[in-house]
Amino acid sequence: QVQVAESGGGLVQPGGSLRLSCLATGSTVDYYTIGWFRQATGKEREWVSCISSADGATYYSDSVKGRFTISRDNANSLVFLQMNNLKPEDTATYYCAASIIDGTMRSDDYDFWGQGTRVDVSS
Repeated sequence: QVQVAESGGGLVQPGGSLRLSCLATGSTVDYYTIGWFRQATGKEREWVSCISSADGATYYSDSVKGRFTISRDNANSLVFLQMNNLKPEDTATYYCAASIIDGTMRSDDYDFWGQGTRVDVSS
């Protein structure tokens, strides 16, 4: 079993930055790809980024590429999503999830999900 829990959301002005954290624990968590998804009000859940357990490869959606950075601190069971140059369209609840399928972007491949953390980008 793997447990994941997000933190770090909040209100930020356009152009600002936030860093989200995902605490991913469990005896086999090092074998799991950790992904970030987001869901805006009234919209479908959207894949944002993920980081591979095998080689630390990182992947980004086109909408966040160049602005968001995902990283992993295995020693402390943490995965970070550094979000820079935030835009109003980044407003959503952000979810951390774990998948045994390496580097996957499909939400159906993720078995363990956190409760979400809210990010609001507004002036």
